[in-house]
Amino acid sequence: MTTGAIRVLVAKPGLDGHDRGAKIIARALRDDGMEVIYTGIRQTPEMIVEAALQEDVNVIGLSILSGAHMQLFPKIVEGLSENGMDDVLLVAGGIIPQDDRDALEEMGIRGVFGPGTTTGEIIAFIREELGEEAASEQ
Repeated sequence: MTTGAIRVLVAKPGLDGHDRGAKIIARALRDDGMEVIYTGIRQTPEMIVEAALQEDVNVIGLSILSGAHMQLFPKIVEGLSENGMDDVLLVAGGIIPQDDRDALEEMGIRGVFGPGTTTGEIIAFIREELGEEAASEQ
C-alpha cells in the first residue's frame, strides 16, 4: 500500500506522436486523485526511466500506437531494474496485439489495456495492484 497519493508517470515511448489517449488517461487518473506526470511524446526508454527515477513514481503507464512495443518496452524494464525500481507497477495501453500480451506480461508489464478499455477499469486495476481503495469510495 502506498502512502500519500499514487504517483503515475504517463509516457509515450518511441516516435508515435498520437497522444490524445494518453492525455485522456492522464486526466482521468488526476481526477481520481492520483498525481500524474506526463512526459509528452517521443520519449526514449532512457528518458522514461530517468523521469520515473526523478519523480519517484509508483506507476508507469506506457501508451503506444506505433507497434514498437516489443522493441521499446524491454529497454524500459531493463532500465528500471538497473536502477532498483522493480517495485514500480508497469501498465501499457494502445494498439498492442493479443499475441504480444503474454510476452509483455512475462517481462513485467502487469496490465495491458487496448481500445475500448474504460478509464474506470484502468483506475481500478492500478488501485487494486497497489492495494488502494478507489478514491470515490474513501
